Amino acid sequence: MKLLLPLLALMFWQAGARDVSVETAERQYFRYQRSVVPTETGQNCAVLDAAVFAHGSAALKDVRLFPQTAVAREIPYAITLSEPAQPDAEPARVLNLGLRGRTITFDLAMPQRPYTEVVLDLAGRDFIAAATVMGEKAPGSDGTRLGEFTLFDLTTQHLSRSTTLPLEESSFPYLHVELNVSPAPGTAGPKISPQMVRGVSVPPSREAQTLFALAAETKTITQRGRQTVARFTLPERVPVERITFVLAPEFKGNFSRDVVITDHAQGTPASAGETIYGTILRVRLNQAGREIRQQQLSVPATLGSNLQSAAEVEVAVNNGDDQPLPITAVRLEMRERRLCFDARALAPVTLFYGDAALAAPLYDYARTFSAAGAVHTAQMGPEQQNPVYTLRPDMRALTERHPELVWVIFLAVICVLAVIAIRSTRHLSR
Repeated sequence: MKLLLPLLALMFWQAGARDVSVETAERQYFRYQRSVVPTETGQNCAVLDAAVFAHGSAALKDVRLFPQTAVAREIPYAITLSEPAQPDAEPARVLNLGLRGRTITFDLAMPQRPYTEVVLDLAGRDFIAAATVMGEKAPGSDGTRLGEFTLFDLTTQHLSRSTTLPLEESSFPYLHVELNVSPAPGTAGPKISPQMVRGVSVPPSREAQTLFALAAETKTITQRGRQTVARFTLPERVPVERITFVLAPEFKGNFSRDVVITDHAQGTPASAGETIYGTILRVRLNQAGREIRQQQLSVPATLGSNLQSAAEVEVAVNNGDDQPLPITAVRLEMRERRLCFDARALAPVTLFYGDAALAAPLYDYARTFSAAGAVHTAQMGPEQQNPVYTLRPDMRALTERHPELVWVIFLAVICVLAVIAIRSTRHLSR
């Protein structure tokens, strides 16, 4: 019994012990570092690249900034995510919709913000339309001519469709649109009526749209049957939100190709992943006396299987019966993330990461920072191994570091109890 009590006390103490202390950030415990050079005093922001996500902790909770001096004080920072400064596409109200000969006319009540594109939802197919746009303060008032634009649907030619008015940035409260519609060559075209205009939407202005940064790129492009294929091994935790294709500059052809993007966690079957579909296209034509220009070489694609493990990513372009596109590179892109801080001087600071024991920092600066003010661009240097890196001591309880000890102690206690029981039985039998 004297031996049993210490064993029980040791077992329960070790099993219940936890290290509740919060680890402090110390330079020698970070695996990686890089220099960050502010360009002006005041608020500076540096774009984070894929290496920070691949080598840092989840949610970048171990990122720290320190002066390049012996001072150990952390520099507070905030991490921003590029997103539209305006809401998603908003509707524009269609007014005074009518028909004059073959010309559809209408006014648009626009959102009360700047805009650079107006997307018309037009019924029908196989048409070419000349859209003349005027900016007005009120319907019917003297307006400012904003330009003439070509809209088209070339479905029968296996090409694309564009019903977007690409304007210079404008903020007129009303637009007057005159839409002269003609059949595409070799087709009967649609029935021309005011009912062709089913609605209108206004995306965020180009200046307010999302910025992207490179996550990974490959120039190794292969052919598999009728598909052009690019493959990536994406490190864990590197975000991807868009796929972009680079074509040979001498290629001038028109095309419209479906794209299939698949990804799955490394070490799992491909069937366990996800599939995303999109389209890339280019149209450069002169038809019915109108010049047609449209190009779309990116596909929105938010990949999920790469969050907590490395991922295998495949990007395939379906060529059908056409010649493969001369794709020179495929890029995985992420929404731009920036690390922002207050530079009191032009001296460089050092960014550290790669210490999984750290919790996310809590800075008042991050709560109050606003990217709307004057922000300068800081230059981030290449990633380097921390020359003074030392493995952080393991401060966990003994049983957390060696969980098998709990079973050893437990079995020892059972053996002791068994011996005591046997001795007690023998004593009672006498």
